[in-house]
Amino acid sequence: MINKQHREYVMSKQMLRSGTSIGANIREAQNAQSNADFIHKLYIAQKECDETMYWLELLLRSKNIENKSFNHLSTQAQEILRMLKSAILTTKQKTHRQ
Repeated sequence: MINKQHREYVMSKQMLRSGTSIGANIREAQNAQSNADFIHKLYIAQKECDETMYWLELLLRSKNIENKSFNHLSTQAQEILRMLKSAILTTKQKTHRQ
C-alpha cells in the first residue's frame, strides 16, 4: 500500500503536470497554423484543466489540501475552463461564418 505522504506527492505531481500543461497548450494555440489547429490546442488545454480539477478533488477527498486552498484553486480552474470554452465556441462560430 502507498503511504499517505507518497499518495499526496503522486497526486500533487499529477496536478502540477496537468495544471502547467494548460498554459503550454494555450501558448501553442497562440501560434496555431489554422483556426482548426487553434481550436484543437484549446480543447487539449480544456481537457488538462478538467484533469487538474480532478486531482484537486482527490486531494481534497484524501484530506491532503485545506478547504481554503481547494476553494481558491478550484475557483480559478473553473474560471479558466469557462474562458477556454468561450474561446472555442467563439472561434467555431467565427469559422463557420467565413
